[in-house]
Order: sequence, then structure tokens, then C-alpha cells
Amino acid sequence: MRHTGTTRRGVLTASGALALGAVLTGCGGGDGATDGGEPAHSGARAGASKAGRDLRERAARDGALLLARYDLVAEAHPTTAAGLAPLRAAVREHGKALAPPRAKGAPKADAPPAAPGPVSAAPKAAVRELAADERRRADAYAQALLNVEPELARLLASVAAAAAAHAYLLTELAEETAA
Repeated sequence: MRHTGTTRRGVLTASGALALGAVLTGCGGGDGATDGGEPAHSGARAGASKAGRDLRERAARDGALLLARYDLVAEAHPTTAAGLAPLRAAVREHGKALAPPRAKGAPKADAPPAAPGPVSAAPKAAVRELAADERRRADAYAQALLNVEPELARLLASVAAAAAAHAYLLTELAEETAA
């Protein structure tokens, strides 16, 4: 007949689990409360959240401007359009990923603003200007990822890496483009 009560093995397992739980709780640094009863990191989270929201709004505007710039270069210099198309598509997707979440039922964002300034008359120079825009974008996102929450930081790092790759590819495209 089998014994169904408390066994020595069960007691040892339960006490080991309790001890492990106590050790892990102790490693957490307390309850995280300040004198006001709120977690000590709640203000930092709120600041990071606001910084993230502001950054997303800025990224959406900058992405729309960059897309318009790609369009202007492709229109002004049709020989570059085929080389710019995949990069432009990636910039559009980055813009979608970085755009701040819309509230349910909120209207879509306004039409993208017109790109600033005219496009260079020489195709090579116009593509180089796009490369410089992508380099600035990569640098800005790499710097900004230090001040946002981890999920947005990972996204920014990915987009910054893609923008750096775009800058490289655009530089190569500029070299292949006729003056």
C-alpha cells in the first residue's frame, strides 16, 4: 500500500523552493519603494515613456521628409529610381515601425510634408545628399537609443544600422551613377 501523506522528500523540496524564493527576492534590492510608497523607478519610466513618444513623433516626421526626398531624387533623376526603390521601401517600413501608436478610432496622420529644398541637378550629387541624410539619421537614432526604454532602444538600434547600411549603399550607387 502506498503512503499519500507528507514525505521527507516533499518537505525537503518545498523548503528548498522557499529558500530559493527568499534568496531571489533578496537579490531584488527590496520592494523598490521610496518614502512616498511609489516604486523608485516609476518617474524614470514615465520620463523614458515621454521621451519615447516624442522620439517616435519626431521619427515619423523625419521619416516622411526622407521619403519625400527619395521621391524627389527619383523624379528628378529617373536613372536612379531603380536603385532607390528598395531603400525607399525600407525607409517607409521603418517609418511605420517607429510611428507612435494611434488611439483606436483616431484619424490617420496628415500627408507627409514636402521635402526641404531642391534636389541637386547632378544625379551623383543628389544620391550623395541622400546618403548624408541617411548617415545623419543613423547617428541620431544611435544617440537617442540611450535615453529610451529597452524595446524602443532595440528598434532604434535596428533602424540606425539599416540607415548606416543605406548610407553605404547610396554612396556606392552615387559612384556608379553618371555625373
